Amino acid sequence: MYRSSVQSVHHLFIALGLVGFTTLNLPAQAQENSTNTRVTSGLQVLYHFAEEKGNVVHDVSGAGVPVNLKIANEKGVRRTAGALTLTASTILLSEKPASRLSEALKRSGEITVEAWITPSDLGLSGPARIVTISKNSVERNVTLGQDKDKLEVRLRTTKTSTNGLPSTSSKPKAVAKKLTHIVYTRNRAGIAKIYLNGQLNSESKVEGDFSNWNSSFQFALGNEMTNDRPWLGTYHLVALYNKALPPQAVVANFKAGSNAKITDPKQMAAKSPQEEFFENKVAGIFVRHCFECHDSSTKEGGLNLSKKVAAVKGGDSGVAFVAGNHAKSPLWKSIEADDMPANREPLSAEEKEIIKKWIDTGAVWSLDQIDPEVYLHEGKVAGNWIRRLTIPEYIETVRAAVGVDISKEARELLPPDLRADGFSNTSYNLNVDLKHVNAYSQLAEIIVSRMDVEKFASRFTKKKRLIDDDMRDLAAKMGKWILRGPLTEREIVIYRGISTSVASAGGDYREAVAYTLQAMLQSPRFLYRIESQRGDGSAWPVNSYELASRVSYTIWGGPPDQELMRAAEAGELFDRAALDKQVQRMLKDQRAIDQSVRFVNEWLDLQRLDNLRPNKEKFPNWNASLAVDMRKETQAYFQDILWDQKRPLVDLLNAQSTFLTPELAKHYNLNLKIKDFEKVDLKNIPSRGGLLTQGSILTKGGDEASMISRGLFVLHDLLRGAVKDPPPCVDTTPIPTKPGRTQRVIAMERLANGSCGGCHAKFETLAFALEKFDGLGSFSEADKHGNKLREDGEILFPGDEKPIPYQTSAELMDLLAKSDRVNECLSWKVAQFAIGRPLVPADVPIMKEVHQTSQKNGGTWSSLISALIQSDLIQTIRTEPVQ
Repeated sequence: MYRSSVQSVHHLFIALGLVGFTTLNLPAQAQENSTNTRVTSGLQVLYHFAEEKGNVVHDVSGAGVPVNLKIANEKGVRRTAGALTLTASTILLSEKPASRLSEALKRSGEITVEAWITPSDLGLSGPARIVTISKNSVERNVTLGQDKDKLEVRLRTTKTSTNGLPSTSSKPKAVAKKLTHIVYTRNRAGIAKIYLNGQLNSESKVEGDFSNWNSSFQFALGNEMTNDRPWLGTYHLVALYNKALPPQAVVANFKAGSNAKITDPKQMAAKSPQEEFFENKVAGIFVRHCFECHDSSTKEGGLNLSKKVAAVKGGDSGVAFVAGNHAKSPLWKSIEADDMPANREPLSAEEKEIIKKWIDTGAVWSLDQIDPEVYLHEGKVAGNWIRRLTIPEYIETVRAAVGVDISKEARELLPPDLRADGFSNTSYNLNVDLKHVNAYSQLAEIIVSRMDVEKFASRFTKKKRLIDDDMRDLAAKMGKWILRGPLTEREIVIYRGISTSVASAGGDYREAVAYTLQAMLQSPRFLYRIESQRGDGSAWPVNSYELASRVSYTIWGGPPDQELMRAAEAGELFDRAALDKQVQRMLKDQRAIDQSVRFVNEWLDLQRLDNLRPNKEKFPNWNASLAVDMRKETQAYFQDILWDQKRPLVDLLNAQSTFLTPELAKHYNLNLKIKDFEKVDLKNIPSRGGLLTQGSILTKGGDEASMISRGLFVLHDLLRGAVKDPPPCVDTTPIPTKPGRTQRVIAMERLANGSCGGCHAKFETLAFALEKFDGLGSFSEADKHGNKLREDGEILFPGDEKPIPYQTSAELMDLLAKSDRVNECLSWKVAQFAIGRPLVPADVPIMKEVHQTSQKNGGTWSSLISALIQSDLIQTIRTEPVQ
């Protein structure tokens, strides 16, 4: 979020959610052969004219603030249940500008206008307005009209006129004096279609986008705002969607009929209010307060609240809750008396009220298993409005935009990006302070000083005059490239003002371009990835340029190239096949490999190796260059498995190879002849193989090879498990080994401790297989005290009831590599890195589909990235309601 000089965009946000194709099952109606099923996904306004009296037609879509229509001349209409007939010139007009509706359509770049009508006059022209969002007879966003026996749709885009011309027309004789179902659709690729009674009537190409739509226009039926284009006939139903309905959806609405009544769509959602309440309110409380003692691994008192079957069954003392009666529920009694959770902060008054309400309203439990990881970040993620470029992204963005390598200066001047939730690109943690503002100013000056600004400007214009038209043109074209999308008129005026100031001070063209470039390089639009969040509170598609940036920063960690920008401008990215073609092209670029290596650096926190300072007395032979070799080993291993061999991500856990220098091989106690830095086959070396046996991971345990630190890594980064931080009073200083006390013995003492064992059992045993590796990753059968070391143990995967035993570290690696939970976790980690935030409950169904799609295509890096980009995590944004 912005600080200091960037407060004006504080309220933008990037939290993603779920949008899908859904239908509603509606009550049976009298219409013959009606399925009574209407499509509601993307529905923005709906009028079914149910009221028989009054001068208002109510929007019953349930999509944000209703766009109700007032009848200007009641004498010109006749109302019956389910129909409104215009018998004389009048207009049904929104009292205010239909800004919510226009913004919804503008954001999506798609539209469907649907109307069930019975025309009464085939001589109308103009065209006569059936449905319109406009200002007058020559300015509009969209209009569906009748021109004698034809239909005409005028749609304003960046490639059509303000009057929506050229228009899309139906074939002749499309209009008749009978009940007719009319649907007009236009998708983001520009394909416009008119359907009559479920059948395609005409098709055309309407290029451009809706970025020039005017949100101040009103919505109306039956006439133009200037009352000079009256339509006569009967309305039975009118609806607008901010998506282009596919043919099967058009047919579904036609079969539903003209009198399919719709109750409140919110009451007919896929999930009941009780299910939503449990998943959005109750489950998170269980995770935060109860799972420490009552999940699959601990089950104190026999009570497991992580799984539905176990929770309903109860614990050793019987059922935990009685549906409909909190007073008889042992769970409630313990919570009310602050006996639960034990030795922790009690639930707040608000949380207690939630549990009480949940029980009294039926104790609906809609999840077979509660995944704790998805409930840990809801509050933080909800405040993510925008996303600042990380230092690597800034460096790559400058290089790609203007061809200057600023990496050295950027790393020196910019404050480091701090890690949060496992990554340093977590958006809510990417703040801007005065140091950033000053650094960006200095860096912009340095960047421009290294550029041939006139040569750079010549990419966008050949004119070098300091006159208004020429400099406006340069600002618009150059700004579109540098700021990753078209500039608004206001932005063009601001940048044009810089050249005006330079000219008035006696400066020349080169200076004007230089100062304009400096301003652009300090713009929030350059330093941040900013997206429009205006909407109705639901998930909307991002626009074409926003999608282009999401794609490029996901694959490359940098801005779109010229080809991707061209595809965005042409609207091609909204076609799945065209988008996938771009993705496959980009995945062949070296920048895709570089970005994947950034992921592994972030995921495994390889940067910490720069600060590895082991105890010199304990490790006298340590050399700082070994830390460099360890990082190179993991990066090369990652690249070899995922790119050279194109193997699944999960193979990182047990692949029998690695990359070593002679020094690192010696440090690992491997008797190998290595010349420089080369790939090594580990099939005959049972102590090595897989990611967990590499020094970059093993050093997470510190000098004492702490099973706590190593176990927490496995829990968090491979199993997607969760555990609470220890109480402030607990001494977390690592306990050193001594004769008779190995790290395993020390761990077993903690597990036997009543106050520690419950939590430590979740993670510390996960590191038992690694006991033979010391704090720096060297392997030995005994420690320095002569204590014999072991590598057997057992692993309990989150959600499972019984642990699985293993005898060697190699067996554990195979168990991890074969685990669906681990496989899924790797997909989640990549997704978190791609979208710059932890995943939340709303993301779960999306990620399930992403992971399944990736697995069907091999489970490789490329298949996962492709599936992510085609998903709603990348293609939609959770909007804020527009009043």
